[in-house]
Parts: sequence; structure tokens; C-alpha cells
Amino acid sequence: MPSEGRLARFVLLPELNLISVQKVAPGYTRYVVEKRSPGEVCTRCANFSSSVYDRRTVVVKDAPIRGVQVDLKIIKRRFYCKTCRKPFTEPVQGVFKGRRTTERFRRSLLWAYENFSDLEKVRKAYSCSTWMVYRAVYDHLKLKLKERLNYPWPSTIGIDEHFISRSKGYREFATVIVDYNNKRPRELVLGKSAGVLRAQLDYIPGRENVRNVVLDLSDTYKSFVKDFFPNARIIADKFHVLRLLVPHINRRRKQITGDQRSNPVRKLLLRAGHTLKYYERGALRDWLKNHPELEELYDYKEALNRFYRIRGKKQAARILTRITDQMAESQLPEIKSLRRTLMKWRNEILNYFETRITNARTEGFNNVAKLIQKRSYGVKSFELYRLRYLNACA
Repeated sequence: MPSEGRLARFVLLPELNLISVQKVAPGYTRYVVEKRSPGEVCTRCANFSSSVYDRRTVVVKDAPIRGVQVDLKIIKRRFYCKTCRKPFTEPVQGVFKGRRTTERFRRSLLWAYENFSDLEKVRKAYSCSTWMVYRAVYDHLKLKLKERLNYPWPSTIGIDEHFISRSKGYREFATVIVDYNNKRPRELVLGKSAGVLRAQLDYIPGRENVRNVVLDLSDTYKSFVKDFFPNARIIADKFHVLRLLVPHINRRRKQITGDQRSNPVRKLLLRAGHTLKYYERGALRDWLKNHPELEELYDYKEALNRFYRIRGKKQAARILTRITDQMAESQLPEIKSLRRTLMKWRNEILNYFETRITNARTEGFNNVAKLIQKRSYGVKSFELYRLRYLNACA
């Protein structure tokens, strides 16, 4: 096979024939090519035309070969359509209409963006602007996302929010919907109100498929789930229930010891009692005897920890009733508030003992969101942030 034939087959785009090779500069090569075919189909009326109207020259940037910059100088024909009575330009496979880069170049940019250490190295290796890198990357991310998220709602999902930016004096949040069946985020929505969530999630089919929804103690998400997922069972996240008393314990402890994070009492108070060694439990109990209000808060925290170690929903329901009845006798405002919360979320808390599902997976994906924001030095465009987040977690 001739050398030009091998070059056209393995280097050039399909349907293109090599005319000549030009050395534009050191490390920069241009291939003059053209498309040879008996005719083309009109893009307006789909009629075949073989009448050449004129020729135009277009320079298209292609992927580099072994560090050498490459572009294609394509001599395009324009055909005259006798039906439409208008000329049209022949298409070239691998180059979208109106673009001056090949799809092969954009895919190569995406690979470099994911593997190079910083954006400056990508720009130097491909001799392109930052805008070109971002445009190519996000075009490919959109295509990948359409392939990955083209399926209905799963049976189990998790809902949570995370902070993304502070704009115009208020904090903006994004709500992430996690697919527990496929272990990846299903969608990321700007905002956390019920109306916003419904408007941006209504396009996904199969709402009746959802059987379990795990969320934190948010009234907004609770009302949204009841309205949007008719067959769903709401499960209150175990971690958010257990931490209800933690801020009050910390506040009471600071009043006694001061704001000393290195104080050993702080760690002993926040750890689960069954994980402490016997001498740690003894020392903590001796210290708490001098502070009865803090001791009461700690006892109820431990009661909730023991409550979540129960097996079976019926037994859990009896123990939860006993705990809330004991709380009714307390005079501490923190305990009264906790009792109201437990009574309000009673059914959702007990649903945990049927499924043993927590929102840990959703919280893990929230950590990924923080890493993406840190690497991006903040969020300016939510649409681009959504693409990066969903593709990074897929």
C-alpha cells in the first residue's frame, strides 16, 4: 500500500483523500485534503445532487500526533440543488457543522483534561485557549450524561442538600438525588424548595417505582416526597436523629469548661457510651455528677444510641414510646424540643428498623461535591458544576 494511502487510512478522517502535506512550522503540520464522491444529498429537501456549484477552503484543527500539531485544510465542494434552487456545502464525517475542530480533537482534549495535572499543560500541549478546553469538555460531558441517566426512577433514593455559593447576599444550595440501586447520583437540582424540585425532576419517568426515600429531618423534603412519590416510604436518617442533642451538649459543656476543643471531656461526651473503656465511663460519670443538667442531656443521648441498636420495628416502637414518655417529665427546654421532634418524625424514624437504610451514601457524594468546588475555586455556573459533579460520581 502506498505511503499516502496508509496516511489517509490511519491518520485522516473517513472519506477524505490526501492532496499534499505542508510543514507550516516546527512541530506543526497541515494536511491538504478533499472529499471525492459523485454527489451529496441536499440537507433541506434530501434530494441527491451532483452539480458542483463552487469550492470553499476550511482549516480544521485535528488531534496532535506524537506532540506534532495537526490541522486539516479541507477543500469543500458546494453543490447546487435543482429542487431547492440553492447551493449547499457537502458534510465531512467527524466535523460538526460550523465547527473548526474535529470530534477527534475534542475527545483528545477531554482525555488530556482528565489526566493532566493542570489546565496550563493542556493548553500548551494542544495550542488552544481555555475557552476551547472548557467548551470541548462540557460538550462531551453532556453526551456522556445523556447515556448514563437515560433510565426511570429506582426503588430507593436518598435526598440531601449542600452549599454551593453565596450570591447577592444569600446562600445558594443544591439538592442531590442519589440512586441507591446503582450507587450514583441520579440528579442535581439548584435549590431545595418543593416547587423547584418538582419543576426540575418532573422529566424523569417512573415516580411510582420509588419505594424508599431516605432524608434528613427536613420538613421541605418530607412534604415534597409525600406529594411527588405516591408509593414511597420516608425513612429518617439515623445520623441526623442521633446528633439532635450534640449542639446542646456542646453548648452546656462550653459553659462549664470553656471553648477548649482539646478538653478530653468533649470527646468522651460525644462518643457513644458503649465504645468507651470502663475507666473512661467511670471518670465521665464522676464528672457529670457535679453537672446534673448536662448529665440529663447525656443520658438521653445514650438512650437514643441504645434505641438504634434494637432489632425489630415493634420493639423499637415500644422503646421510643417509653423514651418520649420519660422526656415529658423533664424541665429542660432542649429535652422538650427533642421530644416534639421525635413525636413529629415518629413513623419515619421507625421505618428505619424495617429497611436499615441510612443516608450515608448521600453524605459521601456530598463530600465529592466539596472536593469539586475546592478544585474549581468556587461555583460560577451551576450547569457546568452539575455536569462535572454527575460525571465525577457516575
